[in-house]
Amino acid sequence: QVQLVESGGGLVQAGGSLSLSCTASGRTVGPYAMAWFRQAPGKEREFVAAIRWFGGSTRYADFVKGRFIISRDNGKNTVYLQMGSLKPEDTAVYYCAADPGTAVGTTVRDYDYWGQGTQVTVSS
Repeated sequence: QVQLVESGGGLVQAGGSLSLSCTASGRTVGPYAMAWFRQAPGKEREFVAAIRWFGGSTRYADFVKGRFIISRDNGKNTVYLQMGSLKPEDTAVYYCAADPGTAVGTTVRDYDYWGQGTQVTVSS
């Protein structure tokens, strides 16, 4: 089992920045793809960004390209999400996810492990 704990959410004004982090513990030996998803009230959980274990190749949802950056520190089993130029529509609970292996998926079903989520609220 892998446990994921997110931190860094909060309230920010539109145009501002916020950084999230997610630390994995437990059975973390081996390559893991890690990702961020988000879920706004009344909406389905959607993909935001993902990063491979090796090489650091990344994938982003179109609506965050150029504004968000995903990165990871394998030595710390931690993935980060730097969010900039935030918009009110970015308001959501942000979830960290992990999946054993090297593939970088973009759907909920691609990930086996999930954090409890952290709230991000962007005011207009």
